[in-house]
Amino acid sequence: QVQLVESGGGLVQAGGSLRLSCAASGRPVSSYAMGWFRQAPGKEREFVASINWSGGRTSYVDSVKGRFTISRDNAKNTVYLQMNSLKPEDTAVYYCAADRDFNRILVAQYWGQGTQVTVSS
Repeated sequence: QVQLVESGGGLVQAGGSLRLSCAASGRPVSSYAMGWFRQAPGKEREFVASINWSGGRTSYVDSVKGRFTISRDNAKNTVYLQMNSLKPEDTAVYYCAADRDFNRILVAQYWGQGTQVTVSS
């Protein structure tokens, strides 16, 4: 089993930055693909970004390209999401996910509980 705990959310003004962290426990996730998703009120959960086990392959939803960066530190069993130039439409609960298969991250096996990000205009 893998447990995922997100942190780093909060309230920020438009144009500001936040860095989310997702700490994994239970087993090393160095061989797992990791991803970030978000769900805004009244909307379905959407994919934000993913990263393969080595960090050499990443993927982003178009709406965050150039503003968000996903990274990982396998020694710390942690994945990050650096969010810059935040917009009110980025407001959502952000979830971390993990799966052994990068191509299955949308239906990842493990999920965190989420952290709230609120961007004020």
